[in-house]
Amino acid sequence: MTLPVVIVDYGMGNLFSVASALRYLGAEPSISSDPEVVARSPHTILPGVGSFRLAMDRIRAGALDEAMHSSLGAGGRLLGICLGMQLLGASSIEDGTTAGLGLVPNVVARLDDSGGLKVPHVGFNEVHVTERSGLFADLPEKPHFYFVHSFRMEEGSLSCPRATCDYGGRFLAAFDAGQVSGTQFHPEKSQSAGLTVIRNFLRR
Repeated sequence: MTLPVVIVDYGMGNLFSVASALRYLGAEPSISSDPEVVARSPHTILPGVGSFRLAMDRIRAGALDEAMHSSLGAGGRLLGICLGMQLLGASSIEDGTTAGLGLVPNVVARLDDSGGLKVPHVGFNEVHVTERSGLFADLPEKPHFYFVHSFRMEEGSLSCPRATCDYGGRFLAAFDAGQVSGTQFHPEKSQSAGLTVIRNFLRR
């Protein structure tokens, strides 16, 4: 029996590439903007590309924030990808300070380009994993993942397994906080290492 996974559709995200990766791994993805469907989902993925403020406006307008909280309250698991990971945090300064979903206390700020680095950060980059377990199980010692972003989540004080990346300073590349996980990189575009991360999420 294939594993059902709901990909949250709020009009901003690489929905079909995520769905394709899930099907490759044997999951049964559905794309939905229906809060009732999201609320019942045991495994939910929140993708995202674009503006934090606009994304949160759309999520709240569709009651998808409440739906994701309901899913978690029922024991479900949630994975945020790229902007989706940032939306899991407390707030972002993109387009003015905007509150996020508040599932982790970290805040989001712009990448530091004062040293002449190109922003957005685009391409494969090495990440440093605190422990290769949970979301990070079975990864190589120095995995590389594909990034496309101008804003990044600050490390904060998360004590869970996590990964960091260096680009204009160190930032949080991924975290695994039990029911809630996030990747700033795109696992669906990161070849075998990315598929390993998605597979680990599905196994939880």
